[in-house]
Amino acid sequence: MRNLERIQPARPALVWSLTLVLFASLCVTLTPVQAWGQESAAADSLGVHERLVEEAQAVAPLMKSTLAKRLLEASSSLPVISEPRVLYTNAETREVLSEAEAAELSEEELSGFEAKERDGEFYYYTGYGTPLAAVHAYDLVAQQTLPPANELRILEFGYGSIGQLRLLASLGAEVTGIEVSKTLRALYSYPGDTGKIAAAAVEGAKAGYLKLIDGHFPGDSAVMSQISGSYDIFLSKNTLKRGYIHPEAEVDPRMLVHLGVDDTTFVETVHRLLKPGGYFMIYNLCPKYTPPDADKYIPWSDGRCPFDRELIEKSGFEVIEYNRDDTEFAHTMAKAFGWDSMMDLENDLYGVYTLLRRK
Repeated sequence: MRNLERIQPARPALVWSLTLVLFASLCVTLTPVQAWGQESAAADSLGVHERLVEEAQAVAPLMKSTLAKRLLEASSSLPVISEPRVLYTNAETREVLSEAEAAELSEEELSGFEAKERDGEFYYYTGYGTPLAAVHAYDLVAQQTLPPANELRILEFGYGSIGQLRLLASLGAEVTGIEVSKTLRALYSYPGDTGKIAAAAVEGAKAGYLKLIDGHFPGDSAVMSQISGSYDIFLSKNTLKRGYIHPEAEVDPRMLVHLGVDDTTFVETVHRLLKPGGYFMIYNLCPKYTPPDADKYIPWSDGRCPFDRELIEKSGFEVIEYNRDDTEFAHTMAKAFGWDSMMDLENDLYGVYTLLRRK
């Protein structure tokens, strides 16, 4: 496969539903839009849980590692969200409260908030799409040398859905997810969402632990105080894109990801949090690249690693892959999920990843 150290300009014609989804998955100040999890308007009469199991069965033959295959097998053990959750959203302040938090406030304090029901589909798909798409990123890491699942400590940056995190924890891993979405903070604040996660109905699975942290990493000291080091995996999917962090043209700041620190500080922080031999994975799915002089420049279409290779190596990482083109697999996975019914895969989807190991 060719290496994507340099992406060539392409025609700006895009499938806008895809670009909006990829934008929503990381534009930290906007409300999530309906997305690939809707694969689905056709996604049919299947219940949410049944759909997840069907998706797992569809992509399982594509996975190479034991970890990925067991994660997909564990999808049948994900909890069924049978009752809608009520979240209270203030459109002006963008504050989002859970039902329990809203119950603590007076009618006057709740002025400006609107109650919205969020069902099981939103719980897992959130507007960003199927959580099972993340399993491929873990599959790529697991093809390296890793401890057993029940010994793994994992930190996922910009997790987007609780689904893949629960799968990891249900195999015995200790999992921490970081997000800035106020909606997801409130959505996943119910008893049983986090803490000890029961073992999945998979041979050898053990109970694990899931912790979610709300806020900006690594610039927020309150976030950093909740993170202990010695992780086996630090993974980011559809979050750390060069276009989001270092756009090639001036764009609305709300379209970007603001790390709050310089590149060196970010990379060195990740290095410090990983065990020796631990992995830093950056995996991105993107619409076809648009150059900065295009009529409609799409910053999130540049999915290359935002950090220069020289900086990465200087910070103590061994580069296993740098801007590796994963488009062929992305297309195969997209067909398994049924995305090809909604977009022109050849012109509107590519995959790229960077995989690093702490020396």
